[in-house]
Amino acid sequence: MAEMDYKSTPDVDVAYHILSEKGEPIYYKDLVMEVIEKKAKPVQSLANTISEVYTLINMDSRFQHTGKSMWGLAEWSPAEPRRSRGAGSPSPYKEDETPSSEKRMARQREKKLESIQEE
Repeated sequence: MAEMDYKSTPDVDVAYHILSEKGEPIYYKDLVMEVIEKKAKPVQSLANTISEVYTLINMDSRFQHTGKSMWGLAEWSPAEPRRSRGAGSPSPYKEDETPSSEKRMARQREKKLESIQEE
C-alpha cells in the first residue's frame, strides 16, 4: 500500500485511514492527536484543534461512537435492520415530535463537545 500524503489529505480522511489500519475503536483524544501528528499540523490552541477534528468525525457517517469516548468505523458494525411499517401505517411520532432517544443522543453529543472545548 502506498504511503498516504497526510499533509494534503483532509483531517477526517486521515482519521478514517488511522482507524482502518488499527482495525479497532480508538479513544477520541488518541485518534485526534494521531491525526494532528500525522498531518504535522501547527497547533495554536490544542483544545480548538481537538474540537474541530472531533466535530468533523462526529458529523461523518463513516465513523461510529462505540461508547466511553471510543470511535470506530460504521462499516465494522452490522447494518441495523430496517423496520418497516405496513403500507399506509401512520408514523408513531407526531410531525414535530422526535423520539426521546434521539433527543437524549443530541444532548449527549452537545455535552461531549462542550467538555472537549473546556479541556
